[in-house]
Amino acid sequence: MKQRFYSLDVFRGATVAFMILVNNPGSWNYIYAPLEHAPWHGCTPTDLVFPFFLFAVGNAMAFVMPRLQEAGDAVFLKKVFTRTLLIFGIGLFLNWFPFVKWSGDHLVFRAWTEPARPGGEPGGIRILGVLQRIALAYCFASLIVYYGRIRVALVTGVVVLLGYWAVCLSAGAAGDPYSLSGYFGTAVDKAVLGPAHMYKGEGVAFDPEGLASTLPAVVQVIFGYLVGHYIIQKGKTYEMIASLFVVGCVFIFTGFCWDMVFPINKKIWSSSFVVYTTGLAILVLCVLMYVIEMREVKGWWSKFFDVFGKNALFIFMISGILPRLYGLLRVSGWMYDHIFSPAFGFLNGSLLDAVFTVMTFWLLAYLLDRKKIYIKV
Repeated sequence: MKQRFYSLDVFRGATVAFMILVNNPGSWNYIYAPLEHAPWHGCTPTDLVFPFFLFAVGNAMAFVMPRLQEAGDAVFLKKVFTRTLLIFGIGLFLNWFPFVKWSGDHLVFRAWTEPARPGGEPGGIRILGVLQRIALAYCFASLIVYYGRIRVALVTGVVVLLGYWAVCLSAGAAGDPYSLSGYFGTAVDKAVLGPAHMYKGEGVAFDPEGLASTLPAVVQVIFGYLVGHYIIQKGKTYEMIASLFVVGCVFIFTGFCWDMVFPINKKIWSSSFVVYTTGLAILVLCVLMYVIEMREVKGWWSKFFDVFGKNALFIFMISGILPRLYGLLRVSGWMYDHIFSPAFGFLNGSLLDAVFTVMTFWLLAYLLDRKKIYIKV
C-alpha cells in the first residue's frame, strides 16, 4: 500500500496560491519587485511558479500511473486525451472570454481574427497560454512515461533538452540566437498559429508559451514524475530526502553551468531553466517532506496551502475569469485605486491587493473543501 505524502499536496497548493498572486497584482504599472518576471534572461521568484507547477503535475502523475497501467491502454489513452482536450479548451475559453469588449461606449464582439492596425500586426484570440502548456506538457509526458517507463523517460528528457539547445543555437539568428528577435521558435509559431493568435506583451508577436518551448516544458513534467516515482519507491525515510537533496543541488549547479552558454530564460523555456528550476523545486520539496513527513510539523500554514491543491486547476481557472468580468463591468482595479493605493502607496498597495485576491480565492477553496466538493479537471 502506497504511503500518503501530505507534503506533496502542500507543495502543489502553494504553487497554485503563488500563481494567483503573481497573475493578479493590484496594478500592472506598479508590480512589487519580487513579483515581476525577469525582463529576458535571468530568473526571479515569480519565474519559479510555473515550472514548479509542471513539476507538481509530474509528481501527481507518479501516484496515478500505476493504476492506469493496470487498467490498460484504452483506459489510459481515453483519460489522458480527454483531460488534455479539457484543459486546453478551458485555456482557449479564458483567452476569448468574455467574448465582447468595450469600443468607446458600446460593447463589440471579440472576433477570432481582427484586421491589422496601420504599421502593426493583425490581432485576434491567442491560441496558447498557461493552461494550454499544462495540457500539452501533461499529455506528452504521460505518453512517454506510460510507454517508455523510467529509463526511456529519463533518456528522452535528456535528449530533448540537449536537442532543444542544439536547435536554438543552429536555427536561431547568428550571433544572438537566444534573443527576442533571434529565437527560432517565433518563426514556428507564426507559421503554425499566425501572428494574429500569438501573445504580444513584448511589443511584437512572441509567445512565451509557444510550440517549440513547450518541448522542454514536457521534460519538467517528466522530471517531476521521476522524483515522485523515487519518493514512492523509497518511502518516508531520511535516506530518501538526503538523496533527493543532493540531486537537487546537482541540478542547480548544472543549471548555473549551462547558463554560461545557454542562458536561464523562462520566456524561451531554455534547457538550463528547466534544470535549474527543477533543482530548486526538489530542494523545496525536500524541506517540506522533512518538516511535514519526518518532523510532523503542520498546522494552519499547511492547511492554508493544502486547500488550494484540492481544486487546483478549478481555482486557477476561476482566478482567470473574475478579472475579465471586472474589466467588462469596468470595475477592474477598484480596490487598488480606492483602498490599497491611497492607504499604502503604489507598490505596497499593489502587493496587498494581490494578497487580498489570494485570500479571496482561498476562501472559495476552503468552502469547497469543507463541503467535500472536488472539481477534477
